[in-house]
Amino acid sequence: MISLTDSQKIGMGLTGFGVFFLFFGMILFFDKALLAIGNILFVAGLSFVIGLERTFRFFFQKHKMKATSFFLGGVFVVLIGWPIIGVLLEIYGFFLLFRGFFPVVVGFIRRIPVLGSILNLPFISAPS
Repeated sequence: MISLTDSQKIGMGLTGFGVFFLFFGMILFFDKALLAIGNILFVAGLSFVIGLERTFRFFFQKHKMKATSFFLGGVFVVLIGWPIIGVLLEIYGFFLLFRGFFPVVVGFIRRIPVLGSILNLPFISAPS
């Protein structure tokens, strides 16, 4: 089992609440207050989990500046009151930022019993 420090536990809670508020804000027709709270909690939780220095190093790498500007720009646009445009910018920035992690996540999901069998169906899995 992975042991977490107290600040990492707090960060996991903040990130979880942030994802919840983001999801709930989208369900309630892009409620800008819930989306703003979710954005703030998600970014704060991420910095608690991996640390401030590593968070800055992750977001402000030279090859990730476009993705970071879209993601943080989307957060800013949500905070000033245009939730749909802001969420679209955030989603695009999120996929650009974390595209290197997606193959790892798919490989992990393929090992989960039910989900793995779904991902290994011929029309879903990529030809090897």
